Amino acid sequence: MPTYDYHCPKCNKKFSLTMSIKDHDAGKVKCPKCGGKKVDQLITLFQAKTSRKS
Repeated sequence: MPTYDYHCPKCNKKFSLTMSIKDHDAGKVKCPKCGGKKVDQLITLFQAKTSRKS
């Protein structure tokens, strides 16, 4: 499952959540510190990890 990074402007906390794409698209994200529902998704790097050796 992908990991998404967010920032809460209410309490100024940055946090990461691991969730399915379906849950992410539903938009039900809230800050774990203050419970704020208005969070900003941060742009982060993507890295694929496979079990195959290259």
